[in-house]
Amino acid sequence: MTKHKNLSIFVPHEGCPNQCSFCDQKKISGTQNPPSPREVERLCDEFLPHIKEEGKSYEIAFFGGSFTAIDREYMLSLLQAAYPFVQQGRARGIRCSTRPDAITAEILDILKEYGVTAIELGAQSMQDDVLKMNLRGHTVQDVFTASALIKQYGFSLGLQMMPGLYGCKDYMAYAVDTAEKFIQIMPDTVRIYPTLILKDTLLEKLYQNRMYTPLTVDQAVEISAVLVKMFNEKNIRIIKLGLHADTGMELGLVAGPYHPALKELVQSRMFLDRLIADFATMPVGDYTVQVNPRQRSQVTGQKKANIIALKQAGYNVTIKENNTIEYDDYIILEGEKQCI
Repeated sequence: MTKHKNLSIFVPHEGCPNQCSFCDQKKISGTQNPPSPREVERLCDEFLPHIKEEGKSYEIAFFGGSFTAIDREYMLSLLQAAYPFVQQGRARGIRCSTRPDAITAEILDILKEYGVTAIELGAQSMQDDVLKMNLRGHTVQDVFTASALIKQYGFSLGLQMMPGLYGCKDYMAYAVDTAEKFIQIMPDTVRIYPTLILKDTLLEKLYQNRMYTPLTVDQAVEISAVLVKMFNEKNIRIIKLGLHADTGMELGLVAGPYHPALKELVQSRMFLDRLIADFATMPVGDYTVQVNPRQRSQVTGQKKANIIALKQAGYNVTIKENNTIEYDDYIILEGEKQCI
């Protein structure tokens, strides 16, 4: 299996026509100034291997702002700085993130010429009322149109969503609706970022004025577990769940469901949901659950949360490691009898 690595180069707020309710890219990226072409060259030369490494793949990624909406000459200068490293084989391609309303055939022609292979769209929500209330400046139809054009050109398509945005009347229902529309589009990848409140944003003002209540960590875990299951069933790869722990972002965090191990919590919750469904067909009693050693902590739950939840339902469960168990699988045993 090839291990993929990104050289992430942040271009904060560059190209954004407005500041969305939740956004302060400078805090999220920890970057204050946009990178120069020379800096891009330096980063690529330092990070990317000179000799191809077996089992490893590298990609240059322009994140942070709306890459295809920045000043055209500046965008070209960044691409021209990065593209030689693709031509040399030191990176397999270039990835960029942008807005759904900043995609045209002309732009895609340019990106194709300079070695871009993947484009991620910050859709965030697939409800027009939520997009409007969060000052996104684009529509749901823009997401569908841009996605179709990106796929037509042969780029890998990624979509990003933010459960828990201001204006959602039912956080779970709105998140599921967005995921269902993503599935209609069938992107190659998705990112799930539960909404956080950062300083100096509209969301902070709404929160301080008690006009917006963010998700709790438990709610974010519950919703994300449902979304992950939906995308997994359609073989849509989830490449990020929750924001990366970063000093700049943490210092600017006001409220919201931030957890440094959100993905681990979600995986643990998904195991609990499966276990509860399986145990529902069995009599209460003592059981052993055998799992792959790499997933013992996920099945057990943080602070033994899953064990406690099962015990409250009448099932005294012991977790044991078994190297023969496939990853993401388990076996429930009652004594020596195999139950599933």
